[in-house]
Amino acid sequence: MLCGMDRDEFWQLIEQARDSVPDRADDEAVAERAAELLAARPREEIAAADRVLWELMADSYLDPLWAAAYLINGGCSDDGFDYFRGWLILQGRETFEQALREPDTLAQLPAVREAAAEEEVLECEATLAIAWDAHLAATGAELPDDAGTAERPEPEPSGALDFDDDAQLAALLPRLAGLYG
Repeated sequence: MLCGMDRDEFWQLIEQARDSVPDRADDEAVAERAAELLAARPREEIAAADRVLWELMADSYLDPLWAAAYLINGGCSDDGFDYFRGWLILQGRETFEQALREPDTLAQLPAVREAAAEEEVLECEATLAIAWDAHLAATGAELPDDAGTAERPEPEPSGALDFDDDAQLAALLPRLAGLYG
């Protein structure tokens, strides 16, 4: 059995980071705080947190969520989808899990509504480096290559969505399409 951090503990870390920054909407500050909190833990937990993070990234590699990111951010490359999912992780477990089940529920989030009004993108690349930054701060060394990351799966169902087909996106994500229409 692996020592370290499981998903529940990872989500607790994210919530603790969100609770300990002045502005929970400041995603960079939340990611930085999560790395600080993680750096205070044993190396095995830091590596385990990296595994959990990448498992969540793999779990969220879904076409409907990518379509939501495409609408929200006015387009979405592979890297952009990674950074969007990094932002989504920082919104907390409940929001993350709900978005995986029903991406259109993102339309009800104040951050998404504000981003629509301000024409801002929702991304946080720093989330992907939480464990990396924590390990570097704790040990002075890079996170070992064998810390473990999940493989990026093929989207399911592969190629079924045409992100440039407004009618298809509106049928799949009516609230988001209305917000960003």
